[in-house]
Amino acid sequence: MATLHLTKHHGLGNDFLVALDPPPAPSDGFADLARRLCDRRRGVGADGLLIAVGSGGDTVRMVLHNADGSRAEISGNGIRCFAQAIARRTGSFRDQLIATDAGDRLVTIRPAESPDTVLASVDMGSVEPIAEPSGWSELGCHPDRPVAHLSLGNPHSVVGVDEVGVVDLALLGGKVPHVNLEIVEPGPRQHEIRMRVHERGAGITEACGSGACASAFAAASWGLATPLDGEIVVHMDGGTATVTLDRPADGRVTLTGPATYVGTIEVEL
Repeated sequence: MATLHLTKHHGLGNDFLVALDPPPAPSDGFADLARRLCDRRRGVGADGLLIAVGSGGDTVRMVLHNADGSRAEISGNGIRCFAQAIARRTGSFRDQLIATDAGDRLVTIRPAESPDTVLASVDMGSVEPIAEPSGWSELGCHPDRPVAHLSLGNPHSVVGVDEVGVVDLALLGGKVPHVNLEIVEPGPRQHEIRMRVHERGAGITEACGSGACASAFAAASWGLATPLDGEIVVHMDGGTATVTLDRPADGRVTLTGPATYVGTIEVEL
């Protein structure tokens, strides 16, 4: 019987299991393993499983399976957790180039006040418009409500609302489970927004890094928020991240936020 060594991390409450030394990939690409381990009652519990697979040179490849076993292209919180796991192993805070299904992403990490937490900035690439997802009309959005369908390598639909706390997000997200659904309202200051998310493959989570990027980009384009020194602060249920609109003309964004080590787990396979 083989033993799988895992570390658990979270980015603002969006939690992940990281396997830097996974077993040989099964035919389903670790989908069943993700469902088993991420189950919060019968497994370890997490929003997703991050697997390190072989890559050449200085690049490490991260493969992400959501809690339901589906494979996702990128996670802004997950990649920070993945980078922290590598830094803990190597003992180095050097920059990391991490390959994902959405492309290579450069992660810069530095220590935080707590020894179990790092601050990480991720070049998340460009935000690009995508077509309206199938089933979107089922949500019944008022035609005057601001909506943006965007990609950071993974799909997002962002909706401006009056108050995120009163929206039945589980109901709405269940109507478009194939997309990450974010609802946003203005924040306490002009360069801040408040966001909640229903994630594809995981349901309602406390934070979403790529969703924060999509929401900040959409809010800026609507005039819902005005960047301060190029930055928009995104308040989520699990905490706060900062999105830098590096090159607004081509949608380039950088995500900055914490990653926290929770513990180490051994699982018999």
